[in-house]
Amino acid sequence: MSTILKGAPVVAAMNEANAARCAALREKGVVPTLAVVRVGERPDDLSYEKGVMARCAKVGVEVKQFLLSADASQEELLRVIAGINADAAIHGCLLFRPLPKQFDDRTIRAALSPEKDIDGITDGSLAGVFTNTAVGYPPCTAQACLEILKFYNIPLSGKRAVVVGRSLVVGKPAAMMLDRENATVTLCNSRTQNLPDVCREADVVVVAMGKMGFIGAEHLRAGQVVVDVGIHVNEEGKLCGDVRFGEAEPVVEAITPVPGGVGTVTTSVLVSHVVEAAEKAAS
Repeated sequence: MSTILKGAPVVAAMNEANAARCAALREKGVVPTLAVVRVGERPDDLSYEKGVMARCAKVGVEVKQFLLSADASQEELLRVIAGINADAAIHGCLLFRPLPKQFDDRTIRAALSPEKDIDGITDGSLAGVFTNTAVGYPPCTAQACLEILKFYNIPLSGKRAVVVGRSLVVGKPAAMMLDRENATVTLCNSRTQNLPDVCREADVVVVAMGKMGFIGAEHLRAGQVVVDVGIHVNEEGKLCGDVRFGEAEPVVEAITPVPGGVGTVTTSVLVSHVVEAAEKAAS
């Protein structure tokens, strides 16, 4: 039986640290503040927004909402973003995507200042990840993977890591962040030849394919640590991941659950980015 790398203890530790940092900032007269920008009312956006606001309130981060109708124009949204960039009292911005089809996503992303891009969506933030420079912030889900590994003291230096999935949201930045920890990283995709053999060579496997049950027992061996980023709803209406948990859990040394794993940590990472941005502004 493997160790279950639950997200809740990681979240608790991050909440405690973020609350202390917020308290220290408020003593200096700085109120960490997040701008939430939402166009329309997609149910998944509303659910995530509710979670973000609750987490912010718990640690002492203020939230300002900028809500636009689903038929808002690109010019309206650009004006909102320009105002956020110019407002020194706002330290970070969460922009919900995907945007309605009347928007050009690249133009909107480019308008946001990387210094306020706490969700890692701008080219500047991604450049910071790939060049290991303090420009913007890494995508929250990718960092959540690393936060879990660090919290549970999973050794990375000198280890073999395989990342399955090459998106700019998780796979590629996670690979770069593992490399920064001195792991030897192989970045795979759905067309990787002999993928089961490649995965079995790894000490740490991060799965971010976005395909339900993509990884099973044939990809895994004893002694591995598996981080499952995927989240899906199966035929029974239950949440599950990219990894077939029932097959993996008896084999590997440790694995994140779905639900209750990476997703629970992502919001705390976002909040920590807001706090960090406020600390930079106060310094």
